[in-house]
Order: sequence, then C-alpha cells, then structure tokens
Amino acid sequence: MEQIYVAGGCLWGVQEFMKHLPGVISTEAGRANGTTNTTQSDYDGYAECVRIDFDAKVVSVEQLMGYLFEIIDPYSINKQGEDVGEKYRTGVYSKDPTHLDMARQYINAREDKEQIAVEVLPLVNYVKSDEEHQDRLTRFPNDYCHIPLDLLHKYKKAN
Repeated sequence: MEQIYVAGGCLWGVQEFMKHLPGVISTEAGRANGTTNTTQSDYDGYAECVRIDFDAKVVSVEQLMGYLFEIIDPYSINKQGEDVGEKYRTGVYSKDPTHLDMARQYINAREDKEQIAVEVLPLVNYVKSDEEHQDRLTRFPNDYCHIPLDLLHKYKKAN
C-alpha cells in the first residue's frame, strides 16, 4: 500500500470521488503542509486534502492524477467551484519523491502544462480533519459539493 495526498478544493467532494476509484484502499480527509498539528488553530497555510491509500498494482500515480484532473479546474488559483481561498488550492503531496516525479511527468506531458496551477510538493505536515468532515458526503449526501453529482459518483459501483 502506498499513500499520496491530493488537494482539489473542498475536501468533502474530493474524498467522496476518490474513495470509489479502482485501487483506492481507503481515504481520509485532512490538511496538507500547514504549520500546526491541530485543527483548532487559525489558518496556518494548509491545503484541504485527502490522504489516499492505494494499491500501486491496480492504480498508478499517473492514473490518480487523471482522476484528479476530472474533478478540478487545473488553471484556477485558490478557487474550486464556490470555494475561494488559499486552503482550496489544488495540489499533490507525498513523502515519496517518486510519486512527485510521476505527478510532474503527468503535468509536463499535457499540452496545457504552462497554464496548470496544481502544486506538486513534498508532504511536510499532515493533520487529520475533524470527524465531522470524514466521509461527509456519504453521511450527508445533500451537503454542498463543487463537483457535479453525476461526476462525483462516476466510479461508484452500485450496491
């Protein structure tokens, strides 16, 4: 199992989308690269993110990047949907330099690479979000989400 952290605006929708992807073992809502180790402080520079535990034999970092790009506006800076602010920026973070290389290769292979505002950085700090934010759209499917519903559940298997 490997871990990567993705930011794509409000973490509720990103988690709901990512948890249904092939090869994704588990997800957790959190905060990447802030300066504190608590959710009870003033804004500290973090990006809302989702930790993704995945099986690299089933899904690659490049494929995860492709999925992320389905649900974000990769040109937007600090804004996704109605959510505006630095914490809603887009990004990919990992403690594994290979993951970061693969994410950069994905972006650099795109014709629009010069316009892309997705940051790719080492993960230096991660804080799990409070329980009320974990699997929020699974528990409260009518809550706000910047991702259209048909796209949000594109990969969800019928139960």
